[in-house]
Amino acid sequence: MSRILIIEDEKNLARFVELELKHEGYDIQVEYNGRKGLDAALAEDFDAILLDLMLPELNGLEVCRRVREVKNTPIIMMTARDSVIDRVSGLDHGADDYIVKPFAIEELLARLRALLRRIDLESEQQSTKQTTVTYKDLCDNPFMVVR
Repeated sequence: MSRILIIEDEKNLARFVELELKHEGYDIQVEYNGRKGLDAALAEDFDAILLDLMLPELNGLEVCRRVREVKNTPIIMMTARDSVIDRVSGLDHGADDYIVKPFAIEELLARLRALLRRIDLESEQQSTKQTTVTYKDLCDNPFMVVR
């Protein structure tokens, strides 16, 4: 079950997204301001973060930037700010995707599934990488440790 952190100050929207994601089988944690959201994102491991841009205490761009300094957790920015400059800024600050409010919940779910699929694929590819050891390698260094 994937763990998702929602950082959204609009309580009705946060609750709606939380219920929809729980219905889809996700484990959800919700934070209602940027400071608490950042603390949660840094303290725990989440499979993805849904992040509002305009948050009290610490805005979404700053949360995104600080998370990116130490983690690669996928981030979908969800905000009412819809200008090209806002979208580019969100992506340049480290968001993996950007969806404009109001949005169809089906689109958010599809974007989240696609993002998690890419992460799963990358993880799978890294875990299946194998080291090839040749006979020559063993002859040159008989005490070689292969992991």
